[in-house]
Amino acid sequence: MDSRLLDRHAEALALFTDRVHAVRPEQWESPTPCTDWSVRDLVNHVTAEQLWVPSLVGEGRSLADVGDSFDGDVLGGHPAVSWDRAASAAKAAFHEPGALDRTVGLSYGESTAAAYCSQMTTDMIVHAWDLSRGIGASDDLPDVLVEFAEREVAPYAGELPETGLFGSPVEPPEGADPQTRLLCLLGRRS
Repeated sequence: MDSRLLDRHAEALALFTDRVHAVRPEQWESPTPCTDWSVRDLVNHVTAEQLWVPSLVGEGRSLADVGDSFDGDVLGGHPAVSWDRAASAAKAAFHEPGALDRTVGLSYGESTAAAYCSQMTTDMIVHAWDLSRGIGASDDLPDVLVEFAEREVAPYAGELPETGLFGSPVEPPEGADPQTRLLCLLGRRS
């Protein structure tokens, strides 16, 4: 399972990286399907998430140890470069021998690093779709990533709206493809 999870994580990183590098200078302030988030806000959010990985997984630090280090603007004047650095460091931390067997402290309590990696992977997959929509790129997601994300999120999708970070699930149209079903599960309309 570890190698498949790491493969999906690497593929999701590559997908999001591709979309970040497709952002034209005038698109950073464009809206996205994420309420109140511009393209820059979205990329900043996903970049900040990657910045946490080396601290939590690689160094075994707690949320309190890290504090507000990754709050605010983490992109600076070169968003794609900042993304690349954060993505590379997160990938390296998850790929360390035994990393997925570790325990990490998250905002909702302790979790395995493997479960954390699964959640991070799913988040990047869905946000790659959001980013694609924001910049007018193809929003087709690779089937293997859609299947992974749907398997990951299906058990707890009903609880996600309570976090305030997701809309309520939307009823997919009859005969919807897997990507549409995933997006509807996460409150998005394709």
